[in-house]
Amino acid sequence: MILGKVVGTVWATRKDEKLQSMKFLIVRHVDFDYKLKDNFLVAVDSVGAGAGEIVLVAQGSSARLTELTHQKPIDSVIMAIVDKLDIESDWNKD
Repeated sequence: MILGKVVGTVWATRKDEKLQSMKFLIVRHVDFDYKLKDNFLVAVDSVGAGAGEIVLVAQGSSARLTELTHQKPIDSVIMAIVDKLDIESDWNKD
């Protein structure tokens, strides 16, 4: 799974029939301090996420396991909106 922030929307009026009525969002990867990284992806929104929200994204075959994306040509899906992260303060110390 990828932790990311919704930074935009992709509008596609012409698309595969199986993708009709799906919302595509641009998600940038974030670190544990919610700082934006350079990586981004486009994901189908299955939970009603919006701009500025921190989300969890599943990719690959797992992206096709939600109710909305089952048996659809999807590679990335937003499947959770993050409320909070609890991280040990010394998680990266040796």
